[in-house]
Amino acid sequence: MGTPPVASGLAAIPAVRRLIELALDEDLGRGDVTSRSVFGTDRGPRVTADMTTREPIVAFGVDLAATVFQMVDPEIAVQVLCPDGSRVDRGGVLLAVRGFAHGVLAAERTALNFIQRLSGVATLAKRYADAVAGTKARIVDTRKTTPGYRVLEKSAVLAGGCGNHRFDLGSGILIKDNHIAACGSVRAAVEAAKLHAPHPLRIEVEVTNLGELDEALAAGAEIVLLDNMTPAQVEVAAARAHGRGILVEVSGGITLATVADYARAGADLISVGALTHSAPSVDIGLDVRT
Repeated sequence: MGTPPVASGLAAIPAVRRLIELALDEDLGRGDVTSRSVFGTDRGPRVTADMTTREPIVAFGVDLAATVFQMVDPEIAVQVLCPDGSRVDRGGVLLAVRGFAHGVLAAERTALNFIQRLSGVATLAKRYADAVAGTKARIVDTRKTTPGYRVLEKSAVLAGGCGNHRFDLGSGILIKDNHIAACGSVRAAVEAAKLHAPHPLRIEVEVTNLGELDEALAAGAEIVLLDNMTPAQVEVAAARAHGRGILVEVSGGITLATVADYARAGADLISVGALTHSAPSVDIGLDVRT
């Protein structure tokens, strides 16, 4: 693949760099037999190719795609036309590449895999953000990310206009159902956390009904996560929590069709795992034009 260029942005993060290398090894570990057959030992003719979206998207992963081409062949020239975060209509050209055909075609699929996946996340995030526009609620992601892709997918969520929840287990205290089951009660779990938690971190606890909510509030929880409640239940619970000055997050089975109902019911934060675990890849292609 030649000498890798110096990367910038997300591609400069060592874990992301390793991910790109793994993806290239996965696809090119035995070489490109088709290009070897067509072009022989030659690198083929010089070509120019455009990476074009075939549907309206929020673009993300453009810089990663550019890095992939240059890691395969540092002589490939890449022109980024729509930087990460751009809103791009169908037919928009995201980037153009110029180089020997063998290298361009060897990099094509890996570059597309990154940009299609991450633009899918960003595009879905925009739809959720648009759905709650005009309310006080903010949509946030979860840790339900593709292994190895977390920093990329969470960055794509931001590009789409939503926010990030915890990046990892060290980012915040969130007492969930299994913590509660192991401790015996909501109160016991919250009180234990208050004794041992690092002082800058607020204590959030998941509750599933009003009884657990009251127990969490009485124990001194600072944020409550209302899990799998209906919008009507959230309205009652949020009013009770807000009366104590407590931030309210909701989660559990929330879709584009229902998210506005939860926002209007009083949620401050709405966590949606689907932003990352169920975002469909968008349709982007690479076409040689000369």
